[in-house]
Amino acid sequence: MNSLPPVCDYEGSHYQEEFWERGQRAYEDACEAQTLRRLLPRSGRLLLELGAGAGRNTSRYTGYDRIVLLDYSRTQLAQARERLGDEPRYTYVAANIYRLPFVDGLFDGATLIRTLHHLARPAEALIEIRRVLAERAVFLLEYANKHNLKAIARYALRRQTWSPFTLEPIEFAPLNFDFHPRAVRAWLSRAGFRLEQQVTVSHFRLGWMKRALPTRVLVALDRWAGTTGDLWQLSPSVFARTSALGASTTAKGFFQCPACGGSILEQVAPSHESGGLRCSTCRRLWPLRDGIYDFKEAIEV
Repeated sequence: MNSLPPVCDYEGSHYQEEFWERGQRAYEDACEAQTLRRLLPRSGRLLLELGAGAGRNTSRYTGYDRIVLLDYSRTQLAQARERLGDEPRYTYVAANIYRLPFVDGLFDGATLIRTLHHLARPAEALIEIRRVLAERAVFLLEYANKHNLKAIARYALRRQTWSPFTLEPIEFAPLNFDFHPRAVRAWLSRAGFRLEQQVTVSHFRLGWMKRALPTRVLVALDRWAGTTGDLWQLSPSVFARTSALGASTTAKGFFQCPACGGSILEQVAPSHESGGLRCSTCRRLWPLRDGIYDFKEAIEV
C-alpha cells in the first residue's frame, strides 16, 4: 500500500461549503446537474461514486437502487452521511482509488467527477476502475481540459509558457492537473472502455459573465454548447460517457481486501473501539467507524 501514488487528501476540509456554497459556483453546479441528467442511465443496480466528497451529486443518481460513496477523506464522507442520512441505499467507504476494496465486476455503473484532476497516475486509476465494473457497465468521467479556449488564447498571447496542444498533463498546483482530451481518450481505451458520448461543460466560466447574466440563462446556453462535445473539446470541463468492454469476472461477494486481494471478509462485531471486516486471508481488520467502512489503514489485532 505504501508504494501507491500520492493522493490529494481533503481530510478536515469544508470543501463543499467553502468552494461550492460560498464560492459562487451555482452555474458550474447546475451545468453538471443537467449533464448528469443527459448522460446517466435511467436505471441501474449498483453505482460506485468515486471521489464522492460531501455527496454533492449523490442525490442526482436517482435511477440506481444502491450507491456506494467512495472518497479518500473520512471527514468528507462524514459530511456526506450527515447530508444524506442513514438510508440503506447508501454505503460509505474510505479508500484509495488505486486499490479499490471491491471484488471484480461488481458495479454496473460508476462516476468520477472533479476527481481525475487530482490523480498523478490517471491511467492506472482507470484500469483499477475497470476491474470493479461489470461488462457493459456505464462509466461517466469528468476531467479538467488543458485544451480550452482560455488556455489557447493565453498561450497565443504569451501569457502562459505551457502549451495547451501537447498531450502531457499540466500540473498547475501540487496534485492538480489539466489533461488533453486525446490523452484521456487513449487512457480510457487502454483501460477497456468504449467512448460513447462527450459533452463539454462550463463554457462560460468567467466572472464577468456570471455577474452579467442570470444563472438559468448561462446554464441553458451551456446545454446548447455542450452538444458539440463529440466534435471538439474547448471548454474547461469535459464529460465522457463510456461503457466497459470485454468480459468481466462474475462478482462473488462485495468487499475485497485492498492489501492482499482476499475476497472473503468476515464481519467483526464492535468491541472496545470498533467493529469492521476481517480479511480471511491476511487477517487484517478494516474498521467500520460511524457508518464508514475504512480501508485506508487496517487495525493491528
